[in-house]
Amino acid sequence: GGSAYLTELTNYVPTAAHAEAYAELVAQKAVRRRLIKASGEISELGYNEETTTQELLEKAEAELFSVSDQSLKQDLVSIESILTESFDRMEELHRNKGTLRGVRTGYRDLDNMTAGFQRSDLIILAARPAMGKTTLVTNLAYNVATVAKQPVLFFSLEMSKEQLVDRMLADASGVDAWNIRTGNLSDEDFSKLSEAMGEMAEAPIFIDDTPGVSVLEMRTKARRAAHEQPLGLIIIDYLQLMQGSGRGDGNRVQEVSEISRGLKLIARELNVPVIALSQLSRSVESRSPQIPQLSDLRESGSIEQDADIVMFIYREAYYNPETERENITDLIIAKHRNGPTGKVELYFHPERLRFMSLDRKHDA
Repeated sequence: GGSAYLTELTNYVPTAAHAEAYAELVAQKAVRRRLIKASGEISELGYNEETTTQELLEKAEAELFSVSDQSLKQDLVSIESILTESFDRMEELHRNKGTLRGVRTGYRDLDNMTAGFQRSDLIILAARPAMGKTTLVTNLAYNVATVAKQPVLFFSLEMSKEQLVDRMLADASGVDAWNIRTGNLSDEDFSKLSEAMGEMAEAPIFIDDTPGVSVLEMRTKARRAAHEQPLGLIIIDYLQLMQGSGRGDGNRVQEVSEISRGLKLIARELNVPVIALSQLSRSVESRSPQIPQLSDLRESGSIEQDADIVMFIYREAYYNPETERENITDLIIAKHRNGPTGKVELYFHPERLRFMSLDRKHDA
C-alpha cells in the first residue's frame, strides 16, 4: 500500500512512449484473429465433398498467404485516391522521358511498341509449329533476367529443364545448338560454353518442368515464388498442355477457357506480366499468305478475350524458301488492349536459337 503501491501503478499506465509497442501488439492480435478466421474457413472447405483436394490445397494456401502478408486491402477505392496515384505516375513518367514503364524485353522495337511488358498483363504468344515460339521465350527469359535484372519463373510443360537450359546456352554462348545437343564440340566451344555458364549461373531464372500442371498448381507455385522475391516475368510453354479442373465434362474448349482466365488471375494477383505460348489451328495453313489471325487461336475464343496482348510469330521463309527475307521473322502484335498494334521485325539465327533486333544482327 501507500506511496510504493501508487508508484507501481504508474508502470501500468499507457504512455505515448510505448505507442509503437502497443501498435505492434494490436497488429499481432489482428493477425491471430485473421488466422483463426482462415482456419475456420479451411475447415469448412475440408468438409465440403464437392471441393476437390487440389482446390482445397490451393484455397487453403491462398488464405494463409493472405494472413502472412498482413495485407488488408480495400476493395472499394475512391476515384480521388486513384487520380492522385495516376498523377504521380504520369509526373514520374514525364520526368523520366524515354524510361520504359514496363519490363524491358531486350528488343528495342518491341519495347517501343509495348512500353515494355506491363505488370498484370496476360500476353499470348502464338504460332504454328516450327516458327520459334520456345526459342523466342527462352530469349526473352534470358533478356529479362540479365538485362532487366528481374527474376523469371518459367513453366516448361513441353521440354525438360535440361533441354531448355541447352537452348539458353546456345543463345548465350553463340555455340551451334546442334553441336551442344550431340556433343560435337571443339575446345573453343567448351571455352565459350564455360564462360556462358558462369554468366547464366547468376541469372535469376527458375524453371519448373512438371508435365501436365494445372492452373491451380501453377498459381500455388507462382505465389510461393513471388513470396520469396518479386517476379519480373512468368512464362508458360505452353497453354494447351495445361490441365483444367476437370469440371468441363470433357469439353476442351471450356477447359482452355478456364485455363486462360486462371492465367489472367495469376497476372493480376501477383502483379506480374505472364506470357503463355499457344498453338494455332490448322486453318492458317489453308490460306496464302499464311499470316496468323486472331480467329486462328486454337480451342477457345476466350484466349483472345482474356489476353491483354496477342502476338503471332510468322516466318515467310518457312513457307517460301526462295524469299529474300530468309532469316527475317515478323512478330505481329494483333491485339494490344492498352496500346497500338503492328509488326516488329526480328532477325533469326537458327544455329544458335536466337532472335535479335534487326539493327544488331551483325553483332552475333
